Amino acid sequence: MDRVDRILSQWAKERPDLDTEAMGLLGRMGRLTTHLAREVEQVLQSHGLSSSAFDVLATLRRSGQPYLMSPGDLLEMTMVSSGTMTNRIDQLEKSGFVARVVNPEDRRSVLIALTEKGLAVIDEAVGAHVANQKRLTATLDEDEKTALDALLRKFLAAFE
Repeated sequence: MDRVDRILSQWAKERPDLDTEAMGLLGRMGRLTTHLAREVEQVLQSHGLSSSAFDVLATLRRSGQPYLMSPGDLLEMTMVSSGTMTNRIDQLEKSGFVARVVNPEDRRSVLIALTEKGLAVIDEAVGAHVANQKRLTATLDEDEKTALDALLRKFLAAFE
């Protein structure tokens, strides 16, 4: 029995007329998200990164060489506001992980480039991140992982 079971049991006693099936599913997903985010954040912090910094650096890294994107493309890929993105880029630039470079196709705009330091830190961090994700999902066997992935994909598609 987990905490969500206890909550559902209380509702069943107090309001037996309520169908709390969805409450159980969403409650467990929410609690799991909180636990997983905490575990992920610890690994990223051990590499000197927040999850938001990791998100930007990983987006640049997976874009392929020469590891640069326009701020607008970064916005689209990370789904944050322009003010938030500007702040993230400023912080990453201060840390030496990214640099603003003049866009050779339009000198009025800039591109955000991953620096050598940024490339080194993201390559190290993403390796640790993937290993951590494997550890976090180790309680599920391969068939369970496949089934859960299919269910989550279906559920997520309803929103995206």
